[in-house]
Amino acid sequence: VQLQASGGGLVQPGGSLRLSCAGSGFTLDPYAIGWFRQAPGKEREGVSCISNIADGSTYYADSVKGRFTISRDNAKNTVYLQMNSLKPEETAVYYCAAGVSGSTFKTNPDGMEYWGKGTLVTVSS
Repeated sequence: VQLQASGGGLVQPGGSLRLSCAGSGFTLDPYAIGWFRQAPGKEREGVSCISNIADGSTYYADSVKGRFTISRDNAKNTVYLQMNSLKPEETAVYYCAAGVSGSTFKTNPDGMEYWGKGTLVTVSS
């Protein structure tokens, strides 16, 4: 059972990246999948979450609303985070995690059941 986050890299301010969170060894369908980020010297921050396949509702932190979009590709067992208009202060390691519900993501992120290793996003000119 594994989550693999990928898609990070170096991007200029105002640019875009698409992160992927692929599940292996299990299906992501019944899980809420969330994206977190942690910048050096800062606390982990919940960025976005999509509920399980039966629900599909989404959540975004205020700081990313209107710029980030989370989606699922059930056939590929993958969740994506499209990030547009990136800002230098969004430089961080981005992690994906699978949990029982979107409520877990919001209220008890340490309770998320599976975590990926993270992918580094650097926003710099």
